[in-house]
Amino acid sequence: MKTVGIIGGSGLYELDGLSDVRQEDMVTPFGAPSSPITIGYIDGIQLLFIARHGEGHKWIPSEINYRANIYALKKLGAQWCISISAVGSLREECAPGDIVVPDQVIDNTRNREGSFFSKGICAHVSFGTPFCPVLREALVKEVRRVAENESRQVHDGGTYVCIEGPAFSSRAESQLYRSWGCSIIGMTNLPEAKLAREAEIAYATLAFVTDYDCWRSANEEVDVATILELLQRNATSSRKIIRRMVAALSKLEPSSLARDALSAAILTSPGAIDERTKRELSPIIGRYI
Repeated sequence: MKTVGIIGGSGLYELDGLSDVRQEDMVTPFGAPSSPITIGYIDGIQLLFIARHGEGHKWIPSEINYRANIYALKKLGAQWCISISAVGSLREECAPGDIVVPDQVIDNTRNREGSFFSKGICAHVSFGTPFCPVLREALVKEVRRVAENESRQVHDGGTYVCIEGPAFSSRAESQLYRSWGCSIIGMTNLPEAKLAREAEIAYATLAFVTDYDCWRSANEEVDVATILELLQRNATSSRKIIRRMVAALSKLEPSSLARDALSAAILTSPGAIDERTKRELSPIIGRYI
């Protein structure tokens, strides 16, 4: 059975046609995921939903247990993961209400556990192409079909810079990120994307622009009230896109870039890895060790 993980806001699982819905509490070697895993089925596809910030939005970005979230998806069989995120714009052409499917990332976080590989096992995955090309292409195609009916602009590509948060960036920081060539700014997609690559899960981001970051005007600040209004609209669009993606992914396979990311990445010899580590990481390294 093909399995698609969805990480985003709560309520995304309110999809037409979703059946046999249940919630599962999980414990991983890295602790508990952000929320119980909501599991349901559409057209023979298993969907796994995680509320990234927890039920009731209780975790700030630095507190999200990214390792537990990705580990849980992997253990439950996810081959795909669609990340749904609210972002600020660093470009005039990316207006509030637009949708961006980025193709690059910059990690400007500081206080997050960013790998499954430490304390006795070392691996270096390729991350030059951070999003699965197969998933990203399908996402762009289906997003455009939904956006056309909603009079939204869709941007294919762009660099997502991830900051630590929870405060928004200063005006100087915002200008710095623009000088780096970044298109959008958020707080949640890293280390999430890196962990998905380590877990050999095809990953891509659906980014909804909620505001212009503070670079745009000496007097313009991020307006939280406006962001909340757009978030409601985005939740409806997200459900439509997810529904379309189910049909698209039923006919596709993840790229080898994602599917075989660990094939030459683990440097530690099997004999040097203790049995507990092998057991705990078996959903991730079991193909190789």
